[in-house]
Amino acid sequence: MSHPPEEIVEILKKAGRVLIVTHVFPDGDALGSQLALGFALEAAGKEVYLYSEEGVPHILDFLPGTERLNTRLPDHATFDCAVALDCGDKRRLGDGAEQLLSHKPFIAIDHHAGHQTFADVTWVDQYRSSTGEMIYDLLRLLDFEISPATAYCLYTAILTDTGSFKYESTTAHTLRVAADLLDYGVKPAEICGHIFDNYSKNRLQLLQEVLGSLSLHAGDKIAFISVTPELLQRTGTTPADTELFINFPRSMKTVKVAVFLKKTADDLVGVSMRAKGEVDVAQVARDFGGGGHRNAAGFKITHASLAQIKEQLLAKLLPLV
Repeated sequence: MSHPPEEIVEILKKAGRVLIVTHVFPDGDALGSQLALGFALEAAGKEVYLYSEEGVPHILDFLPGTERLNTRLPDHATFDCAVALDCGDKRRLGDGAEQLLSHKPFIAIDHHAGHQTFADVTWVDQYRSSTGEMIYDLLRLLDFEISPATAYCLYTAILTDTGSFKYESTTAHTLRVAADLLDYGVKPAEICGHIFDNYSKNRLQLLQEVLGSLSLHAGDKIAFISVTPELLQRTGTTPADTELFINFPRSMKTVKVAVFLKKTADDLVGVSMRAKGEVDVAQVARDFGGGGHRNAAGFKITHASLAQIKEQLLAKLLPLV
């Protein structure tokens, strides 16, 4: 487990204006880390611009500070540095990647194995449970204030990326950080309620339909579920409503790999994979131009049907289970 590089510490200490970005379709770790770092830098007297291409998924709009997130690229603004969080390669920055990368020095803080270096200064630690855990250690080293709102966002980041502390990426240090965050006023039951007990009727109907798509292979060791634009329209939901759905097929006792195929209206299919034990889905994702962790990875693919992608994935996954 690595420590925050001194170069990043010095850059952030000296910076007066900081641009903070994260990956497209931000999840709890990405958004929680972004907001937490923003709160801490502002408490230290710095000016912060928070950018995300898509904005806040409605299932994460309970996080403090989400109203501050900008979906418009900064117009010719001058920043002393820029920081990308939880982003494994520059494509994940979105359509404005090149404009974002023009701000120097550009820092990347990430915990994904297979990170493809794109920043001027990089801190990658694949043995961390989450980017949120890394940001906590960075703030402690900087001796920046950790407010209740900062702690709230960091706990959410860690909770969501560890699957409620059940993934193997959870370490003793992860739990110590979580415990420290409780000392800053975090109420675990409150955050868990926002994340896990927030289903609308429409979202529950969507889950029912998605689970209806379940197919099992290799003696029930590989599970596939899927969603289509038509299904989202019929249930009055959005892609954000599918967050955490992949945990349901993964929870089957026999399943070693769960795969969620998410087709969108623009002929794009997002693929999320979750595995157990020694099964390495990150390598499978890299074969398709994606990435992630050994037990949690994904990629996007265009101009292919769900059936075609499923067939290609089965060929890759069968030897692993």
